[in-house]
Parts: sequence; C-alpha cells; structure tokens
Amino acid sequence: MFNKKEKTEEEVSEVAFEDLEPTELSSAYHKPTNVRIIMDSCADFAPGIAEQLGVDIIQFSYVGPDGEHFDDGWKSISAHKFFEGMRKDKKLRYTTSAITPGHYLEIFERAAKAGKPTVYLCFSSALSSSFYAAEQAAEMVREKYPDFEIYVVDNGAPSSAAQLLGLEAVHQANKGLSAKEVAEWAENARYYIHGYLTLETLDALAAGGRIPAAAANIGGKLDVKPELTYDSTGALTIKTVCRGRKKALRSLVQDFRDSYSHDTSLPVGIISADAQKDANWLEAQIRKEKGCEGLTIIHSQVGPVIGAHVGPGMVAIVFWGTDRREKLTVLLIGFANLINGYKVWGRSLGGPSLYSYSSLKGLVHGT
Repeated sequence: MFNKKEKTEEEVSEVAFEDLEPTELSSAYHKPTNVRIIMDSCADFAPGIAEQLGVDIIQFSYVGPDGEHFDDGWKSISAHKFFEGMRKDKKLRYTTSAITPGHYLEIFERAAKAGKPTVYLCFSSALSSSFYAAEQAAEMVREKYPDFEIYVVDNGAPSSAAQLLGLEAVHQANKGLSAKEVAEWAENARYYIHGYLTLETLDALAAGGRIPAAAANIGGKLDVKPELTYDSTGALTIKTVCRGRKKALRSLVQDFRDSYSHDTSLPVGIISADAQKDANWLEAQIRKEKGCEGLTIIHSQVGPVIGAHVGPGMVAIVFWGTDRREKLTVLLIGFANLINGYKVWGRSLGGPSLYSYSSLKGLVHGT
C-alpha cells in the first residue's frame, strides 16, 4: 500500500493497516511483456502490489499445531489472529521449511512451456536453503528445455526489502532490459537495499532456538529491545540494543538518516507484525526528514514464515541507500555477552555501512 497523505503524528497513530489507501502503480511498474519475474511469499508484498507488477509468487509453507499452511499473503488468516495467538501463548511455535527442488521444477517447467525468459528473485540463501533447491531445479529445466532462459538470483534481502527489489526489477524490464540483464542488474542492486528492524520481545527468537531462553527472560526483565539488520549475504544480525520500545524505534529513524540514498523517486517500505500504530509513528518521523514529506511509503505486514521467527510487535524499515558491501564492523557491546555470541539468523555479525551514496540513481534508473 502506498501512502502519500500528509498527516499529523496523532492522526497517523490511529490508522489501522486495513484502512491505509492502496495506490495504483504507474505503467512503469505494470507487468513487463518481455520478462517473467517470479518471487516468493517471503518478500512480504503489500496487498495488491504483486498483482499489479505481474509478479508470480511462490508460497512458502509453515506448520502450526493444526497442521501445514501456506503463506498466501494473509488471505486465509489475518495477521492479527496469527500474532495474537503468539502473544497469548508464549509456547506456541511454528516451524518453517525450504521449498523442495521438485516443487521448483514444476513451477519452472510451466514457465519453460510458456516460453518467456524468466528471472526468479529468490529468498536469501543466508536464511533458507531454497535458493540451492531453485538452482538445482533451474539446471534441470535448462537441460530439458535448452532454448529456455531462466536465471535464479539470491535476493539477499529479507522480507519487504525484496519487495523493493522486485518493484525496480519490473521497472528495469519495462525499460527494455532482457531477462539476463535484469538478473545482472538485481545481482548488484540488492546490495543497495537496507533494512533495520526492532522486536517487541525476544520470545520468538528463543522459541526457535535463535538465542538462549535465559537471554530472552533477562532481556524481558530489562526491557531490552534489540535492533537487527542484515549483512551483505542477507543474514540477520544484531546491530545494537536499546532500553525501551521508543528508543528502539528512534534508532530505526537514525539508521534511515545515516544510510538513505535521498532519491525520493524510490519508495520506502515500513513493515510490522501486527504493530501498525508503531509503523504509523515511524512513517510520521520519516516524513519529518528534509525532502521526505511526499515520499512514497509502502506499508506491509510481515508474513507468517518470517513472522514465526520474529514474533508479534516487530517493526522494520527498508529503503534504497549506501552499498552494504562496504561494511564497518560493529562491536556487540554488552548484549553480545548476554546472548553468548549466538547469531540470530545466518552466518555472520556485521553492521551497516556509513559510506556515502554515490551511483545508486544510475544503477536503479539506468541513467
């Protein structure tokens, strides 16, 4: 959902996710005729956006106490019901699994029979083995259909950060880039998308074995709110910790200031896990930044697959910014000892780049 309305912080704070006004995308973001773009449900698209883009969505699955479900963009269950269940039952756990090569093979073979060159922007390999399954299936399809073009790209960008990549990939295809060129563009462009998030509690991370249960208990008593980001591989890492929710939300605003590209033609994403009031507060603060009053902001709800791991109350911001490959090491002071060096998701610990933004506009728009 795109929201460009000027509202006071008080007015914004009471707007529910369902009441945000959807906006029709311009023709630059409509379904390209020369390239088929496939993504997956872990991109956490806002309602109606994937349909307007003409992007095909592969649904990841998750398993709860009542069996297996598919991430269908909150059509079969509301985000509120899902996360409220986690709030009420701290022991409630959902498990997730990667997509199998066989399932990818079915999807890619249908694309091959349709004949249109295809690019699959796949969920980060740092968080799921699905990328390797997709690569395996793509190679099988290439052998069976040697004239068919298919490219599998590790998007390296969790949740709605991938949505931003998908939006611009469609834009690039509509400007005339071939499937191969779109894939090459995405391989580089993904490093310019930043994401920062904060969690309401550490319960979901502990339940999933991402941090020790003792750390979650102590963190709750101390009102510790971690702020996470993701490194150049797409692995989620702890950036810092804050005492209290408001400080954690303000830290997200500061990270936006530090790394934003200042290209207001590119949208910003705000994502929450049934925490729209805080998401609206975050939007109001971003609009106070110089030149950001009319910024296009897309609100999304994190899906159940990622939501199962971060839990209710998560709030995140994603945007185009500096090159994340130019990393500065972040020392995890204090809380690093508390979690005994556990990695939250993925393989490494790192911080955001504070290098200056240089060539993003040319990269994204081809100027």
